[in-house]
Amino acid sequence: MDIQVYSCGLLVVEGRVVRCALGHGGVREDKREGDGRTPTGRFALRAVLYRKDRVMRPETHLPVSTIGPNDGWCDDPSEPAYNKRVILPHPGGHETLYRLDSLYDIVVTLGYNDDPPIASKGSAVFMHIARDDYSTTEGCVAVAQTDLLTILALVGPEDFLAINPPRL
Repeated sequence: MDIQVYSCGLLVVEGRVVRCALGHGGVREDKREGDGRTPTGRFALRAVLYRKDRVMRPETHLPVSTIGPNDGWCDDPSEPAYNKRVILPHPGGHETLYRLDSLYDIVVTLGYNDDPPIASKGSAVFMHIARDDYSTTEGCVAVAQTDLLTILALVGPEDFLAINPPRL
């Protein structure tokens, strides 16, 4: 199954249509590190990360693990761990997964630029919780927490996130 994400800010899964936030740089094929663009393409749903101190373990057929205070994601193209989960402190540039806000309370890691990662092509492209006002992301796809939980209950490792697929 494909979860379809359209550049107009809508996501469709099994006939359900929900609002989503996308990158402040728009939806583009030529994603680069730090450009704020959400990449187009069809990406595997790799795993779910969640904050067990804030939310219950999501029901899903995807692999699930917890986020702790020392978890990060490398966004430094010069690092061997580029576009991978890292333990903090980490010598290279990175994002902190254990955030003060709720955006990463539930995160779906995607198969974008990860097999193998290509330096500067973009990192940390996730599906995660949206801000209440659905303001733009740094390049991720973000939905309301209730919608994310519904999506996770429907999907497994054989499913994909298709960003800006052709219209029917």
